[in-house]
Amino acid sequence: MIIDWKPNKTLNIPLYKQLVEYIKKKISTGQWTVGSKLPTQRELAKTFNINRSTVIEALDELKAEGLIESKGRGGTIIVNNTWSLLASTPPPNWEEYVKGGLYKPNKPTIQIINKLEFKKGIIRLGTGELSPELYPKKMMKNVLNNASNKIVSLGYEEPKGSLHLRKSLSKYLKKFGIEVDPSCILIVSGSLQALQLISIGILHQSSTVLLENPSYLKSLHIFESVGMRLKGVTMDKYGVKINEIVKNRTKNNTTLLYTIPTFQNPTGTVMTQKRRNDIIEICEKYRIPIIEDDAYRELGFEGTPPLPLKAIDRNGIVLYMGSISKSLAAGLRIGWLIGPQTVIERLGDIKMQLDYGASSLSQCVVAELLNSEYYERYLTELRDNLKMRRQIALDSLQKYYLDIATWNKPTGGFYIWLKLNKQISMKKLFELSAREGLLINPGSIYDFSNEQYIRISYSYASLKNLEKGLKRLSELILICN
Repeated sequence: MIIDWKPNKTLNIPLYKQLVEYIKKKISTGQWTVGSKLPTQRELAKTFNINRSTVIEALDELKAEGLIESKGRGGTIIVNNTWSLLASTPPPNWEEYVKGGLYKPNKPTIQIINKLEFKKGIIRLGTGELSPELYPKKMMKNVLNNASNKIVSLGYEEPKGSLHLRKSLSKYLKKFGIEVDPSCILIVSGSLQALQLISIGILHQSSTVLLENPSYLKSLHIFESVGMRLKGVTMDKYGVKINEIVKNRTKNNTTLLYTIPTFQNPTGTVMTQKRRNDIIEICEKYRIPIIEDDAYRELGFEGTPPLPLKAIDRNGIVLYMGSISKSLAAGLRIGWLIGPQTVIERLGDIKMQLDYGASSLSQCVVAELLNSEYYERYLTELRDNLKMRRQIALDSLQKYYLDIATWNKPTGGFYIWLKLNKQISMKKLFELSAREGLLINPGSIYDFSNEQYIRISYSYASLKNLEKGLKRLSELILICN
């Protein structure tokens, strides 16, 4: 429940009465639905900064009016609203409808992260997004101005997306060794939508999705919500292990591999070219399709990463995902999916059923950007900035974490994979950090095991807050120890 109110202690109205009216309003307007569970008395008292006795008095009045009911260990539940007490038939129990939905809810920790990311003043040490400080205002002003002069309509685009953008991508992706016809490119509203389309459009419900352990995909329920199973496979410093793919595949051709081979999320690992070649060979042999997520490719600052799997795919087993979200702006909501034409046609049809296409304005802007002389210069500057941020983070870790953790040194991307030396309660650390104004991403979100990891992002927090936040986090880790 979202609580955005505090009682006014300067009014003549008793505090418990104010609380009663607030809760009644939430219930009567349907914001708090029948079947919802109220926070505990202690939590309410803390949230409203009032005595627990005041909360009890308010709850007693609400019970007397028949709006809530105590269920013992089950807590206090909303059982009626104002209209249901007057009606001859009770209103629908929306809580039951919510619980019965097909799509699984986010993990509780991720739900909290998603809310706290927009809390004013919080230092975001785990956010996988570029800092507002890195937004290229001058470049985007020119790009948007040029795009606006070329727009003749903002109507719906083709099912696969803007042909102009797909042609631009076909040309642009050649620098990564990917030769693709525009007919084999689908424009999507970010990589997450590409995964959703794949999960509902071309896979069996009983499929097994192999993914690196740890993996960003572990934090999502995209595949699990449609009846598929996620299975983590071990990595080493070269990438996902070949024997793990073979060992964990199913025998009925319902296995696929999801991988982020370049600046992997959350570990920052870069799969070697040899390992990429081996993966293509073994997946061809066992007919295992591959989903390659290449969102971080352009964010390397120590040499050029190996070729994408798609660049060495000669038999069409790789579905390749790219995005503008990590290199420029997540809010543009533009990504792309490359695959066999029959697959792209199928998924394009489904996308039209879901949202009738990605934003035509955003597609126009991205096409203009890729065709301009600005983007490459911007990327060079961005890589320099990320390298500087990485060094600030590494220096802070060396200064404050030498005795409490170990970590990797990424050569690109956004993340440092931090492993604590001693076992502590990560739940306690997460909650304590949030109270202190620090938002972290515990490794349990991404890991199939219970190892003591934290994903540190150096891409989002301001330079001042990055060091300040890491210093304070080290102190909180010692408190939890």
